[in-house]
Amino acid sequence: MNKAPKTNDRFLISYLELRKAIGILGISLPFILAIGGIFLFKLLGIQPSLSGYYYTGMRDVFVGNLCAIGVFLWSYKGYERSDDIAGDLACIFAVGVAFFPTFPPDPSALEKVVGIIHFISAACFFIVLAYFCFALFTKSDSDSPTDKKLLRNAIYKACGFIIVGALVLLGLNAILPESLKDLYEYLDPVFWLESIAIIAFGFSWFVKGEGILKDEIQ
Repeated sequence: MNKAPKTNDRFLISYLELRKAIGILGISLPFILAIGGIFLFKLLGIQPSLSGYYYTGMRDVFVGNLCAIGVFLWSYKGYERSDDIAGDLACIFAVGVAFFPTFPPDPSALEKVVGIIHFISAACFFIVLAYFCFALFTKSDSDSPTDKKLLRNAIYKACGFIIVGALVLLGLNAILPESLKDLYEYLDPVFWLESIAIIAFGFSWFVKGEGILKDEIQ
């Protein structure tokens, strides 16, 4: 007769599922927005940025996804208090991105202020996500991590570098003169850089939830 899982095991399973859920939400967001916008709302291609979908029929999906990520991050508990604080901050910034929309066309003075809050929230959100990858996910209960743990750590760090790299390129793009941006704006670089960063975030959490590279039970 099978025994019911121990309480600690149930908590572990819950946290693994929580991490995987966060990962799936992050990985899927760019695809859902792009495909939904084109096929459900007949948009002519992708928007200039992920945040631009706030002003389309995909607004509820954009806001809902980020709020769900925020709630899950708020619920996240890690090894130490620093993990909890990072999760809470990431939640606040994710909700800030969702509820303080990016600049619309021809923004008013108030909309410009809201847009600035949006960009600050987005930048801080990605910084905290990179911190998860570099400093928190690489922790281990064991002094002798398994080969799979070492591989997972390499993936976390790679995802962190991808997030930071995308953030740096987004910052450079923001300060370039419009005359230069006009040369490549048709490529929608902001959309792709944001998508790369959010997918890297999602993949790191999916791996942390043992969606892949799970250690074998001894």
